[in-house]
Parts: sequence; structure tokens; C-alpha cells
Amino acid sequence: MKYLSAYSEQTRSQVEQLLTQDRLGEVLLKRYPKSHDIRTDRALYDYVQELKTEYLRNADPINKVAFDNKIHVINHALGLHTSISRVQGGKLKAKHEIRVATMFKDVPLEFLRMIAVHELAHVKEKQHDKAFYKLCTYMEPNYHQYEFDVRLYLTQLDHSGQRLW
Repeated sequence: MKYLSAYSEQTRSQVEQLLTQDRLGEVLLKRYPKSHDIRTDRALYDYVQELKTEYLRNADPINKVAFDNKIHVINHALGLHTSISRVQGGKLKAKHEIRVATMFKDVPLEFLRMIAVHELAHVKEKQHDKAFYKLCTYMEPNYHQYEFDVRLYLTQLDHSGQRLW
């Protein structure tokens, strides 16, 4: 239950009970019956750009968004935001890239949205602090629920080895 280590003992025991009864997958499928249809890097880029345009108009542009099969959840990364700075003329320019673990090609849209919102928030807020999570919940009011449900899915995946979507 490594994905739920920060949660209360009561929450972890409820999840463990669902795992023991082999019902966690069923609960998640009932809550999120189907996966999204964003399959290509271009579609992912367009999706993230729509979110950025709606919520972060004044933020630096995002230069690249892609699914990345080198990101492994084992390293506690679901997505990555990188900023590459270089000097052009007399100015410092930054390129922002967002990469999402390839395993999230086949999950509900809410899970993908949570990851996209999280990585977009890093464009404005670098640290995982109060301002960062405030920005995440501004862009997605159900951010914390979706994050918890992603953790439940990862726990289910870890336990059974079978994808749900």
C-alpha cells in the first residue's frame, strides 16, 4: 500500500479490506466506467493547451506535451514538467515540456486531467506547497478526489497486475 502511505490508518484499512474482498477494481470501474480517447501526443498536447488557455493564460507557453514510456510509476512519477533555460541574444528563454506516463493512455479522463492539471500547475508554482495545491483545485475542483482515486488504481494495479481500462 505504498501509494497510500500518507493517508490515515482507517483509510488504508478500508482499502485493504476492498483488496482482500477483491472489490477495489469493481469500485473504481463503477465510479469511472470508461477510459478517455486521447491516444496521440498531438491530442494530448491539444488537451493540455485547452486547459492552459482556460486557466493559465498569462503563464509561459508549453512547447511540448507527450506520452512518455520511460516514466515509471515506481519512481513516484505520473508525469513530468521540465523547464529548459537557455540564453538567446541577451535574454533568458525557458522551454516548458510536459510528459505523461504512457500507462495513462488507457485510464478515465478524470485521471488524465488530474495529471495534466498537476503538471500545468508546476509552470507557475515549482514546489508542492499550499499555493501549488490551491492552483490545482482552481483548475480542477475535484483534484484531491481524483488524485486519491489514481492512488487507488495504482494500488489495485500493484495488487492484481491487471489494468482496469
